[in-house]
This record gives sequence, C-alpha cells and structure tokens, in this order.
Amino acid sequence: MKRLRFEGFATLVLVVALVVVACATVPVTGRRQLSLIPRRDLLAMSFSQYDQFLSEHPVVTGTPEAQMVERVGFRIAHAVEDYLRERGQSDHLRGYDWEFRLVEDEAANAWCMPGGKVVFYTGILPITADEAGLAVVMGHEIAHAVAEHGNERMSQALLAELGGVGLAVAMRERPQYTRNMWLAAYGAGAQVGVLLPFSRRQESEADELGLIFMAKAGYDPREAVDFWQRMADQRSAPGPPEFLSTHPADSTRMRNLEELMPTAMQYYNP
Repeated sequence: MKRLRFEGFATLVLVVALVVVACATVPVTGRRQLSLIPRRDLLAMSFSQYDQFLSEHPVVTGTPEAQMVERVGFRIAHAVEDYLRERGQSDHLRGYDWEFRLVEDEAANAWCMPGGKVVFYTGILPITADEAGLAVVMGHEIAHAVAEHGNERMSQALLAELGGVGLAVAMRERPQYTRNMWLAAYGAGAQVGVLLPFSRRQESEADELGLIFMAKAGYDPREAVDFWQRMADQRSAPGPPEFLSTHPADSTRMRNLEELMPTAMQYYNP
C-alpha cells in the first residue's frame, strides 16, 4: 500500500514538474500557457493532418468564393507578418507556409492549424455574407494559430488523456485517438471534453487579436459585431452551428467586441 501511495505521489510530482517546465507565453498577449509540443513536431503534424484532411474532403477551387477565401487570407496573413515584425516577434511565424482552402461542407465552421493552414467550410459563407464578414472569421482563426491555442489545447489533452506523453509517442501508440484529439484541438473534429473549460478564454483572446489583424489588413473591424449578430440569429435556428459550440455567449462576445473596438480602429486604414 505504501509503495502504491509513493508511486502515485511520484507520478503527481512528475506531472506538476512537467507542467511547470512546459509553460510558455502566448505570443502578443503575454498570457502563460501550457506548451508540451516542440515547434518541429507541431508543424510536421500540422502539415500532415492538413494534407490528409484535404484528401478526405471535396476542395472547392476556381470559384469566386474560393478566390475570396484566398484573397482575404493572404491580406490578413501579410498584416499579421507586419504586426509581429513591428513588435519584434517575427519568430512566432517561423516555419509558416500560408495556405487557404474552401471545402464543400454544410457545417458553419472554419479553422487554422499551425503553420498557417486555413480551411473554410462552405456552410459558413451565408453567415459571413461578404468579404468583410469573411475577414472577421479569417482574422479570428489566424489569431488562434498565432496565439498557439492549438498547441495549448493539444498539450492539455495529451496531459489529461495520455499522461503527458510526447506527440510522437502518442501517434505511434494510439494513432487514431491522437489524430482525433488533434483535429478537435484545432476545431476540425468532434470536441474532446477536457478542452471545453479552456475554450472561452482562448476565444476571447482570438477575438481581440482577430480585430487587430483584420483592421490592419484594411477591413473595417466594426463589421465583426454585425457578423456575430448573424451568428446569434443562426443559433436560434434548429441545430446551432458547430462553429458556436464552445464560444462565449453571443451577448458577452458582442459587448466585448464593442469595448475592444477603439483599439482595433487605431489599426484601420481603409
């Protein structure tokens, strides 16, 4: 019995030490976050899973909508690069290879994996409504990647579900389960329960950065309030969009956006 207690205590100490050592700082905002996955492993996994996702879903190319996704994506990507360069934080984009794709899927969803791999679903286009609305979502999703929220969420899942093992070990020993956790961490799959308590804080952080990114790209950040109002209206319909599943309450989000607007408008130069 004493041996079991000692082993349990030793495991707890190891986990606590791992968490302390693995803490990092969110780029731009300065918040401390859990970060267990080295950048090299993160980008390799990201590019691999992104390619696999595209191979399993119908990619839309050559249409005005697909061209708009690419156009808005690169405008905001360049704005993000400028913003981080001005702050001396360009290293946060080391290894990025921007790519923007539209896939045929009725879900109202969009996501960005590490390295700038972005996917929009056709189901969200009626809600974005126009290029400015699409820029709201694009800025928000790229902000998630720049703030390394996916690494944070995946690290939380690895720690809670698999005892903090490395990503390479998890993929080798439980490949499908790890892939599902990865897709959930980046909003491309079913949610893993351990991720939900952390998501609202990350969503609010992405809202703040996303407003700045879209404004710096030349899109009016005030369009964000209208977009989220349309999302709120969509919520009242049967079967709320997956995109809303873990986001802050609509009224809270729009109130926060209004409070953030004066700062964002300083970066807006139409």
